[in-house]
Amino acid sequence: MSRPAVFADRDGTLVVERGYLSDPDDLELLPGVPQALRNLRAQGFALVLVSNQSGVGRGLFPLSRVYQAMARLRRLLRARGVELDAVYFCPHRPEAGCACRKPAPGLLERAAEDLVLDLSRSVMIGDKLIDVETGHRAGAGGVLVRSGYGRDEERRLAGEGVPRPPDRVCEDFAEAARWLIEGA
Repeated sequence: MSRPAVFADRDGTLVVERGYLSDPDDLELLPGVPQALRNLRAQGFALVLVSNQSGVGRGLFPLSRVYQAMARLRRLLRARGVELDAVYFCPHRPEAGCACRKPAPGLLERAAEDLVLDLSRSVMIGDKLIDVETGHRAGAGGVLVRSGYGRDEERRLAGEGVPRPPDRVCEDFAEAARWLIEGA
């Protein structure tokens, strides 16, 4: 039987936004993230990280750095009682036209197939409108958080060119998790 998932962006959503994070030691969890993830897990959500890592395609750092950073994130979360179901990322440049770079839904669709997830009962949470759009394109919900680039992105909602607004705008990942749990 398929289950719902929370797809979470990494930088600015789960961890402090540092531009192109090339040093895994610079990775720092945002406040409330581990508890929020534990609460979501307790409600039956699969926990899936989905991230664009174009620093690789831009030649800013090697692919090995992305794997090291993701491994460090998993260790930090594991030490706080959280296990992610999976991590998916796109290493390509924006102009590559691949199916895996957000806002394309490829990574969510792959995760749904790999983990037997119900996208219609899932949500993508991130600090950019492309995260929201990714969720919507995959048939899931989309929540914008104000952490990271989220405040600037929220200002864009008043303008044109936003395909579909977020289902919810939350202060941070912890608030988004509370909103999901209360509505579950």
